[in-house]
This record gives sequence, C-alpha cells and structure tokens, in this order.
Amino acid sequence: MNFFESIRVSFHSLGANKLRAALTMLGIIIGVGAVIALLAVGQGASAAITTQVQGIGSNLVFVFPGAISQSGVRTATGATTLTLADANALGDPVCCPDIAGIAPMFTRISQVTGGGNNTNVSVSGITPSFERVRNFRAARGRFVDERDVDTAARVAALGTATVKTLFGTKDPIGETIRINTVSFRVIGVMEEKGGGTAFGASQDDVIFIPITTAQKRLFGTSAQTARGEPRVTSILISAASEKQMNAAMAEITQVLRRRHKILYQQDDFTVLSQKDILGVLSQITDILTIFLASIAAISLLVGGIGIMNIMLVSVTERTREIGIRKAIGARRRDILLQFLIEAVTLSVSGGIVGILFGVGIGAIVNATGVIQTVIAPSSVLLAVGFSIAVGLFFGLYPAARAASLHPIEALRYE
Repeated sequence: MNFFESIRVSFHSLGANKLRAALTMLGIIIGVGAVIALLAVGQGASAAITTQVQGIGSNLVFVFPGAISQSGVRTATGATTLTLADANALGDPVCCPDIAGIAPMFTRISQVTGGGNNTNVSVSGITPSFERVRNFRAARGRFVDERDVDTAARVAALGTATVKTLFGTKDPIGETIRINTVSFRVIGVMEEKGGGTAFGASQDDVIFIPITTAQKRLFGTSAQTARGEPRVTSILISAASEKQMNAAMAEITQVLRRRHKILYQQDDFTVLSQKDILGVLSQITDILTIFLASIAAISLLVGGIGIMNIMLVSVTERTREIGIRKAIGARRRDILLQFLIEAVTLSVSGGIVGILFGVGIGAIVNATGVIQTVIAPSSVLLAVGFSIAVGLFFGLYPAARAASLHPIEALRYE
C-alpha cells in the first residue's frame, strides 16, 4: 500500500466515526486556541508597553527612592527618601552638565469630586518644568506656572480621561473640584496621550497641581521627611541627548551619593533609563505570557492522551481488519503508517480549528478595547508544530501495537 492509499484509508476510518473524532480533537482545539490567544494577548501587552514607554520621550531618566537589589527586593541604607533639595542639586550645570531638565514629582492616588461625580485618580504635584521634560502639554487652558508654585495656588490641570469621568462633555476650565476635601480650580486640560497603561495607570487619568500645594496644603506630613523637608516620590530628568544618557545617569548617581553621605554602602535610590524600564516591563510580560501559555499547553497534552486512548480503542475494534490486511500481504510498516496518519490527522485538524478559535478569541479581546492583541506567525507555527508532535507522540504506541499484531491471532479475535 502506497502513502496516498494509506491517507485515503485513514480518512475513511475517521469518517466512519465522525462524532468520536470530533470529541477527540476537542482537547487539541482548546489547547491550540488557548496558546495562540494567550501569546497574542502577551505580545499585545508588550507592544502597548513599548509604545507607552517610547511615547514618554527618548532621553528620560527616572530616579526613585530606595535601592533595588539583584534579587529584585527593594532595600535601602541611610535616607530612604528623595527630597526637593535633591532635585534642585541635580540642576547644577557645573556638576551635571549632561542634564537638560529636571521635574520632581510627588504623586498619590486621591479621591476627587467634581461635576457631581467622584473618582480615585493619580494626583501629582509638579513644577512647570514637567511640561518640557515630560513633553506633556495643555491642550486647553494652561499648565501650572512658576507663580502657582511660588504661591502654592490651589489650581489643577486635568487629563482627558479624568475630565470625561468628572464632567463628561462639559468644559471643565474654571470649574471647581475637590481633592481629599480641598478645593481646586481647574485651569487646563492636558493633551490626550492615549494607549494603555505603562506604569499601572492611564496617562490620561491624572491631575497635576503645583508641587508646593501638594506638599503644604494637600498631603501634609506624608509629603515631608522626618526632618520636615519637602519629599518627592520620583524625579524625572531629561538628558541633553540620547548619547549623553549614560553620562547623565552617572552624574545623578554621584550627586545623590554625595548628598546622602553614602561611602561604601549600596545606593538608597534607583536610577533607571527608559531602556531599563522597558526591559523590566517586557521581561515581566514575557514571563507571564510563557507561564500562561504553558498552562494552556497542558490541555494539548490532555488532548494527546485522548488521541492515544481513542486510537487504542480503534486498534481493538479493528483487530480482525488488521489480521485480514496482514494475511493478504500488508506489511508491518503499512499498518504503522495508517494508524500514525490517523493520529496526526486528528491532531492537525484540531490544530487548524484551534487556530481559528484562537484568532476568534483575539478578535473578541480587541473588540473590548482593553488591549490590542498581536498574533505573530511564529505563535501559529509553534501551536501547529506542537499539535503535530502531540499526534506523532501519542499515536506512535497505538500504531506500533496495531503493527505488531500477529495475523493468525488477529483473525481469531472476537
């Protein structure tokens, strides 16, 4: 029997038990679909993170309080906070010639009410330099200026998502909002940044107020060190150019170590570039994607076991047929090839339907608007290749068992 004849016989045998074949393929369908869908979600998340981080600006350096050890546990020695004085010291052009701009921030999630609605939103105390360093400008009205900072004015610039939540389509400029019961006048609406979430919160769901207002009038002692110095939760720094990023990071480290009186101990702060942050976030999403896809792949193994069970049943049911074929001249490899083709056909057919299933799940996720999935050809090839491997692996034993049957004993089988 030639190869094409074996294929024809295999399809005929599967067609005689359509429902059983369909149920056998179900595990492969679910497994392949789940693997493709989860890989698509993971790759979509990575793409969204990359877009978000790159959209912040190409020369940004982030400084956070506390040190991150190699094991990923944040530890610190000495001062565990960053202060406004630290940020001002980094603005000295003599010791930091590669730094072009500095934007200290104090951020807290706060309850905000306005326009008859309320929400919890990220409220950031900033300086006017934030607009230039972060490349984030007001689309309507104005941003916080130096006078607002000097007088600790109770004014606020809102992100577009916050405006929509609080005021809907109404123009919020000139309206009053309350942040943690403190009244603020809305002076501007920021341009829409769009995208998903880069650091856990939407770039459009924000409120900006003068940093002095945040430290003196809104957050009180939580915005001060034990010595009463104004504290910041992060410092955004723009390097003079992308080529000067490493030099700027070295200058930041040197200045802060000197200010915090660190001699031989570990840094009590963390300096990260965009590339560093993107690498960490991408690594996290990659690990989660692989973990979830591995869990989904378990259903492929379950589907493979189902294929093996059904093929063993098929061998038992067709024992006399095998005996007759061997008696009229069928070779051992002919029987082996036929049953292997049946097992692979089940797995590949399930894989093809599973691809459609996974693409469908991705389309549904896209329709929700939460994230845009990315289905890479490599993930499809991986899923199909794995399904073929499952068919070969789990079909080999039943096929070998069928091929090893003695023709006389097979003919006597009842």
